[in-house]
Amino acid sequence: MAQTDTITASGSSSAGEEVLSIQQRRWRKFRSFKRGYYSMLVLLSTYVISLFLPLLVNNRALMVHYNGRTYFPAIRDLLDLPIVGQLGGTPFISGEELGQIGNKSECNYRALKRQYEEEKKGNYVVMPLYSFGPIEDISVEGNEPFMPPLARTQFGELRLFGTDDRGRDVFARMAYGFQISFSFALLVASLSYLIGVPLGALMGYYGRWFDLLMQRLMEIWGSLPFLFLIIIVVSIVRPSFFVLVLLLVIFSWLGIAQQMRAQFYREKTRDYTAAAISIGVPTRKILLKHILPNSLVPIITFFPFAIVGDIGALVSLDFLGFGLAPPTPSWGEMVSIGMENLTSGYWWLVLVPLGALFVTLMLVVFIGEAVREAFDPKTFSRLR
Repeated sequence: MAQTDTITASGSSSAGEEVLSIQQRRWRKFRSFKRGYYSMLVLLSTYVISLFLPLLVNNRALMVHYNGRTYFPAIRDLLDLPIVGQLGGTPFISGEELGQIGNKSECNYRALKRQYEEEKKGNYVVMPLYSFGPIEDISVEGNEPFMPPLARTQFGELRLFGTDDRGRDVFARMAYGFQISFSFALLVASLSYLIGVPLGALMGYYGRWFDLLMQRLMEIWGSLPFLFLIIIVVSIVRPSFFVLVLLLVIFSWLGIAQQMRAQFYREKTRDYTAAAISIGVPTRKILLKHILPNSLVPIITFFPFAIVGDIGALVSLDFLGFGLAPPTPSWGEMVSIGMENLTSGYWWLVLVPLGALFVTLMLVVFIGEAVREAFDPKTFSRLR
């Protein structure tokens, strides 16, 4: 008796097996590349955790109970969003307000915790898991410059990766630097795609005068020296996170648009496009439902590598001094400080940020490699 064949994820035919969509087959193929799949899990997990760094790595306390009142300085830090602002109010609380006599500046919560433990009046301080912040320097008691990794302060507090030339904790700066670098790369890549994909699609589909005009504009814009433009802007305005995002986006969308233009030029000559036009399908549906899904494979596979390039761009700008303004935690600035002090024997100031950069970029490359293999059109082709 004849049986009905179905196409399985591997491309072979067998009876009675589940029929998978192309996206399900791509996901299975991606998961089969263990190196890329586990790299994605590690990187995404680390990034999600980094969003809660004010509750994990911070010199401000999670909770302070003093004379019947309770304060949450670190939670206010968590609500300090870049655009929205300080939703939880300012995290600044003076030392005098919490019982540190004579300290009108911000409270030293580590010292406050020791003070409450000695007084034994029922007051207490709950500190984060790692109680050092990324920007506190030698002006704070207990911070000393050039402490080696795994050293302890005079109060017995562990410095996991030591301190830099200004007494700032290297581990705290590295952790916050990862969050800033990865957020920067994701934002730049996403905005570049939002600009480049629609423009490239319109150029490739409509062609003629619109394509010619956009091509000339892109050639002129792409010929501008990127580094010189950065130097000019930095000399006029204070470089911030969103200023640097804007500067990179206005250049990085050019390559995306060129790729989409080529894909749409190729796909609009296919028979399925001619058939859709002949039966009166609206142009918007032809672009979004017919041509676009068949043009996204090279763009999707390029996305992880775009993130690698954007992380490298931010680190390079910070290293050269044209990036984020101090004392913002930055891998590039950390490498620059380490290079200045390398001959003095402070090797960890170079090894730690470069090691973190190497591991992060390696994980992203592994993800990109797996995505490229999963979206390879030859993988599920019956013409192989």
